Amino acid sequence: MRTIIADDEEPARARLRRLLDAHPEIQIVGEARDGLETVQKIEALQPELLFLDIEMPGLTGFEVLQSIPPGVTLPYVIFATGYDQHALAAFEANALAYLLKPVEPERLAQAVERARRLGAGERERILEVARESPKTLRQIVCRKRDRLVLMAPEQIFWFQVEDGVVKAHTAAETFWVNYPLAELEAGLPAELFFRARREVLVNLDRIKEIRPYFKSGFLLIMADGGGTEIVVSERQARSLRQRIPGL
Repeated sequence: MRTIIADDEEPARARLRRLLDAHPEIQIVGEARDGLETVQKIEALQPELLFLDIEMPGLTGFEVLQSIPPGVTLPYVIFATGYDQHALAAFEANALAYLLKPVEPERLAQAVERARRLGAGERERILEVARESPKTLRQIVCRKRDRLVLMAPEQIFWFQVEDGVVKAHTAAETFWVNYPLAELEAGLPAELFFRARREVLVNLDRIKEIRPYFKSGFLLIMADGGGTEIVVSERQARSLRQRIPGL
């Protein structure tokens, strides 16, 4: 069973490696030291099993699972962490097991056996639950060619659906992201982002100028290098007036 160990602490990864030596069905194909590297390793190595820490730099373990594109077959997940307060959330994400550090050999063996017995159909059901769990987006995984970049929400000027792909626009670059626009709207700070129209989500702090537009709409001039213009639909203009007093 192709396996990745994701933990920012080398002693924890080393202990898991030693314990997994007793399980010949486990083949460790990679290790990761932070959330973003874990996403990259999952996409590149396509493991069947993932030992995942929860508190890691960049992305938490839960955010890692939420950042994998739907086209990638996710592995079974066994959380291994030193924080037992995350156990409820782990089981809500339908993880196979939740192991407290230092990991005990007996509990590890039980978790590995459960992964071995579950079929592919059961794995997909488990992972769909994880993908659909409520999300608060502290960081956005942005993609451009072979780059994966972590960005805080305030760094992104606006999101826009273009040719069926959600693009994240910053001051000078454009990335694509693996989040539906509705999911971004639900997970990002409500006081910061505004749905200008059906396919555009705007960062209110990145608007340079607001102009009247036709009947009762607005034209947003963004503070990016090109002064991009975004039309606010007449329907959404009423919401914008409520969001920005004096408009």
